Amino acid sequence: MFITLAGMLAVIGAVAGAYYFAMRPVTLRIAVGPASSDDVKVVQALTQAFAQTHGYVRLRPIQTDGATASAQALADGKADLAIIRGDLDVPKNAQAVATLRKNVAVLWVPPAAKGKGKKSGAKITKIPQLAGHRVGVVGRTQANVNLLKLILQQYAVDPGKVDIVQFPANEAADAVRNQRADAYLAAGPINSKITADAIAASTRDGGTPTFLAIDSAETIAQNHPMYEASEIPAGAFGGSPDKPEDEVKTISFSHHIVARKGLSESTVAAFTGQLFAIRQSLMSEFPLAAKIETPDTDKDAAIPVHPGAAAFVDGEEKTFLDRYSDYIWWGLMALSAMGSAGAWFASYLKKDERNNNSSLRERLLEMIAAARRSDSIEELDQMQSEADDILRDTLHCFEDGAIEEGALTAFNIALEQFHNAVADRRALLMSMPQNLQRAAAQFRAAGTL
Repeated sequence: MFITLAGMLAVIGAVAGAYYFAMRPVTLRIAVGPASSDDVKVVQALTQAFAQTHGYVRLRPIQTDGATASAQALADGKADLAIIRGDLDVPKNAQAVATLRKNVAVLWVPPAAKGKGKKSGAKITKIPQLAGHRVGVVGRTQANVNLLKLILQQYAVDPGKVDIVQFPANEAADAVRNQRADAYLAAGPINSKITADAIAASTRDGGTPTFLAIDSAETIAQNHPMYEASEIPAGAFGGSPDKPEDEVKTISFSHHIVARKGLSESTVAAFTGQLFAIRQSLMSEFPLAAKIETPDTDKDAAIPVHPGAAAFVDGEEKTFLDRYSDYIWWGLMALSAMGSAGAWFASYLKKDERNNNSSLRERLLEMIAAARRSDSIEELDQMQSEADDILRDTLHCFEDGAIEEGALTAFNIALEQFHNAVADRRALLMSMPQNLQRAAAQFRAAGTL
């Protein structure tokens, strides 16, 4: 009973330990940058929300210089998750978990400034006309410059004939206001405050900016799968009249949350579930959270989806028992086998003790016949004392587990027969005169009786 109880407690302890080990909080490092960007703010909000809800997954932000550096951190194994741009080189070990937001390319030309004796920016109405002009790019990342060059090349415009200058995002509105370029490019969400402020700064003297349509957006998307053909809705940047007044064709790309390829499927599934569970609660503070979408699970997706994220999207997440049922089953089988082996080994160790007890039981059976032939009460007393020793040894063997209850029962029967034989012979000897007892003993000793 005690062995069974100990085995049950061991199994319960093993299952409880496995459950604690499997469900303990996991901290994932997430690379994001640059500093003070919307991506960093969203990740910080997610970090706090995950900690407050005591979720299975916790986040530890690793701030980088931008999406390129974040991708490199993931490739080098310094991060488990990263926020990357879809139009940059994606690390080979990166798999998509979620789409953080979609960005559109916005090309516009400010209205002509009255009283200025230089080329009017308003005369630029098509992308091919950008040749020979200065184009300002919002943001310091080289990716935005590469995006502009890609657009120019699609329209057979030599990027070398365009003067490209970059402005920090926080200086974009001042650069536009001070007319530091003839046209501007910004890449960001439709509701980006940076883009909206820069376009608002383009409005002067009652004129409105001219938005340049990327009519070849579908061609660009076909040649470069990381981009998609998209549209800027009329009035997306507000104002009166609407800016733009009509829908404008453009290209878009996404910012992705990607995970390291070797990251546990269950961990990524848990992170994805937590991400979409708290998305609504973050929308009031960070409207960009509303743009978080599930990843593309198609096999031909530009960034392959992580199996854990795919399991969440497809509703095929594995529970604790689903993930560890095989381990639990084999663990129980192993414990059972170990218990059987232990019982056999314990029995083997008690083999000598069991054999010795069998010899003592045979000796007890011989003493039954000897007691019935005994002619001396002293001899009966000696046999009784020997029987007591055999009884003591047998009880010790039973307590040690060397013999089973059936063997103890057989011994009890033999012991009872011995006591009966001793009692009968003692009564007979007590009823005989002493001189007859001595004569019987002498004859027996002489071998004549």
